[in-house]
Amino acid sequence: MTTPATEDVQDSPTGWVADHIREYVESNGERGRTWRGYPTLLITVRGRKSGKLHRTALIYGRDGDNYLLVASQGGAPKHPAWYLNLTADPEVRVEVDGKTLVARARTATPEEKPELWQRMVEIFPPYATYQTQTSRQIPVVILEPVD
Repeated sequence: MTTPATEDVQDSPTGWVADHIREYVESNGERGRTWRGYPTLLITVRGRKSGKLHRTALIYGRDGDNYLLVASQGGAPKHPAWYLNLTADPEVRVEVDGKTLVARARTATPEEKPELWQRMVEIFPPYATYQTQTSRQIPVVILEPVD
């Protein structure tokens, strides 16, 4: 994700998420690597309508060099905005463990999803409950680092 140095990034409007992001950014990833003991990263996506950059904090897992995310939104009936944005523009910026990288995001295929879903449920068990609370299939997102 190539962004001009002057381009603003809008952090999540949700208070506790914004606080988590601020803690991560201000400490260059020394703090904010976890939330309630779960591993977290920051992802910056371009808004599909606004064209502006939006950043949020998410629980993640790993699959080799790739990072895994779950677009659960707590079992809400609609996909989270960050997911809709990256489906429109899959180039994202990831901040994890004090490093920043560019990645290409994609939704796991039906063949890939069962194994990756199970891996993410092992990291954060509430995902399984969230799936029972919604009729939509909650996506697993694969972030593939770009060299």
